[in-house]
Amino acid sequence: VDVEGWPDGFDATEFAAQAPQPDSALEQLLGSTDIESSEDCFFLNIFTPARDGAARPVLVWIHGGAYVTGTAAMPWYDGAPLAERGDVVVVTINYRLGALGFLGDRNLGSLDQISALRWVERHIADFGGDPDRVTIFGESAGGSAVLSLLAAPEADALFRSVWAMSPSLLQLRSLDDGKRFEQAYLDLLGRESIRDTDLDAVLDAQAKMDASTAGMQNFAPTAGAAPFEESFLDRAAADERPVVIGANRDEMLLFTAFDQSRFLWGAADVEREFAARFGPRTHDAIAAYRELRPGTTATQLVSAMQTDEVFRRPAQRLAESRSAAGSATWMYTFDQPSTSFGGILGCCHGLDIPYAFDTLAAPGVEMFTGLGEDRSAVAEQFSSALVAFARSGDPGWPTFDTGQRATQRIGPFPDVVHDPEADLRVLWD
Repeated sequence: VDVEGWPDGFDATEFAAQAPQPDSALEQLLGSTDIESSEDCFFLNIFTPARDGAARPVLVWIHGGAYVTGTAAMPWYDGAPLAERGDVVVVTINYRLGALGFLGDRNLGSLDQISALRWVERHIADFGGDPDRVTIFGESAGGSAVLSLLAAPEADALFRSVWAMSPSLLQLRSLDDGKRFEQAYLDLLGRESIRDTDLDAVLDAQAKMDASTAGMQNFAPTAGAAPFEESFLDRAAADERPVVIGANRDEMLLFTAFDQSRFLWGAADVEREFAARFGPRTHDAIAAYRELRPGTTATQLVSAMQTDEVFRRPAQRLAESRSAAGSATWMYTFDQPSTSFGGILGCCHGLDIPYAFDTLAAPGVEMFTGLGEDRSAVAEQFSSALVAFARSGDPGWPTFDTGQRATQRIGPFPDVVHDPEADLRVLWD
């Protein structure tokens, strides 16, 4: 239900509550705040150079967190540097998470995102923004969320372009999967519905769900139910609005670098993990990855393969489908490594966020990115491309097609690469 105003005004001078969610060590690593949680969480934040009639481009951020954690108020998502750099308006939004937002076929979190976009359409001109030049962008679950909204007809007029950072496309579910995960959750909850259930019980069952199903589809947008009438990827491929999509070089190291169960992995573990994906081509696949990732340990080699499986190859496939449909698409790879913890994180998942927002000075960022003279230059690359895309619908490098496969490298050595690591792409094909 859209909120269109308040009889006595509203105090919007501080960040407000985040959506209810379990505690997350990962969110703490990524600069999470101490903001309270509440079911009264439907807030957005606006960063603008001026409240005037300049009709600036608008960037609307949908945060990540696997659809179970996160908040628009995280310091890393401070929109002020972007607003100042590009003379744009930046909006960050909350939406319902976990069982409250994505249980079964009830895409309530997605409907919240669309409601926020309607608010932007109605009111952003009062904050110096142009409602006809809205770009939605997000990372991880937020990256898959912005792409999923291409499949929501009621959002068609609410944004004109999409930038997806490391989208977790494998989280997007079918109707059957949504129903299956819903039943698994309700079995843990011990009820037939979450209606009138104590919030702590809802979150406790949600936390158990992660351990019992070990899947990232427990709570996620579900096709075949409102507001998504069609397959996510089919609709996203056919949509003519401009889309930028990319991934980080070492996404999975965020999840595996500190996993003690993998510290002693050796050749047998590598063969087991590769065999599960490549079958009779296992040895060829291992050789190809070893050639392109020399000097890596067993767990790092498997992480490189999983990065392609979970993030890079699904992103490339969507770009290929969009190219075949004639839909304007740009691809990039982010390869600025972290120097923290002896460099074991590489260029992992989430590392691109403070570069895109140019929030390298935000709390916790330095611990994650490490130090380096090139950090500011890379933030300039990323944030400038994002602003250029919001302004013109073009990030500043050649479009992707299945002939040249032009891919922009964002990092210490920026250039355009054609069909990067083609041998690995062919392996997955």
